[in-house]
Amino acid sequence: MHMDANLINPFLEAAINVLKTMAFIEPKPGKPFLKKEVTAIGDVSGIIGVTGAAQGSMSISFSQSCISAIVSNLFGMPVTEINDDVRDAVGELTNMICGDARRRLEAHKITLQAGTPTVVAGKDHSITHIHNGPSLAIPFNTPQGDFLIEVAFNS
Repeated sequence: MHMDANLINPFLEAAINVLKTMAFIEPKPGKPFLKKEVTAIGDVSGIIGVTGAAQGSMSISFSQSCISAIVSNLFGMPVTEINDDVRDAVGELTNMICGDARRRLEAHKITLQAGTPTVVAGKDHSITHIHNGPSLAIPFNTPQGDFLIEVAFNS
């Protein structure tokens, strides 16, 4: 199984759906690119492994301004720093986006199981995907800041 649109698009659609529904933020996807380096483009990231019809992982990395706006909307109160509540929210968002994408993939007869998300924060933190090739990265932009989804599957 290669990195085709049937495998990638459900993750994009899921990210847009989850953030629109849960945080009232409408992300706009940018131009996908191959990401070869492990340094995250963001201040806090959630990563989740998937197995089944494809082996790999998905990660989502948020800029501080973007995740602060999302979590402020989720909690109904201002959040200005990346703290334990924000890290918990990133893990939950990672889980929800991956779950939504997995439901969408079922329509293409692709069944995936997901692990438990890991959250990493800090400037220039690393994201190590389960598979060792480049990952497909999709930048998103919102009025509150940017985030990046990476999807990496073994072919």
